[in-house]
Amino acid sequence: MRPSGAGFRLYIITDRKLAGARGLLATCEAALEAAAGSWSRGAIAVQLREKDLEARALFELACEMRRVCDRYGAPLLINDRIDVAMAAGADGVHLASDSVGVAEARELLGNSRLIGVSTHSPAEVRAAAEGGADFVVFGPVFPPLSKGSYGPPCGREGLMAACRAAASLPVFALGGITPKRVAALAGSDAAGVAVIGSVIGAENPARATESLLAALTSWK
Repeated sequence: MRPSGAGFRLYIITDRKLAGARGLLATCEAALEAAAGSWSRGAIAVQLREKDLEARALFELACEMRRVCDRYGAPLLINDRIDVAMAAGADGVHLASDSVGVAEARELLGNSRLIGVSTHSPAEVRAAAEGGADFVVFGPVFPPLSKGSYGPPCGREGLMAACRAAASLPVFALGGITPKRVAALAGSDAAGVAVIGSVIGAENPARATESLLAALTSWK
């Protein structure tokens, strides 16, 4: 397994609609608290991905999420909105495959913030690596549990091909990630996994997080 240059192993991507009445902030805090004590600070990162929110509402939510993440030493990245990421003091931005280029984002963000990129093919992974991204999310590896799919699942072999294209760039597997599937991806050379529904939509986010992190311990 290639260690993540970003430092985390589990990348939680938000969807406040999946969180339901429990609320997004409480859901994320439960997940982050579950990792505290048994894992080092920063083992989990959070991507705030609420694409339907207008700038002010997203900024206000980002500031609240920033405080939650700070309590547990978790990096916070904002989906696609470089302006909101900078204004809220986030640790970085996550770019869609058709978003602004990595080089352009780096000019605005500088070298102190993280840049992640969503990818769906080895070619996109290679382009992100050459552009100077800090990590990529690659998928779907399995049929997604929540968000729509970008084509058919690529499976373990597809993930391994993405990791080969990445060279030293950390790759996080996305799409249908469950603890059982995490264990099945051991030895794939991925840096970790990215999840939405398996934590945000879980009946017990804390227990779901513990199970995913426990499965990641098999990646030795």
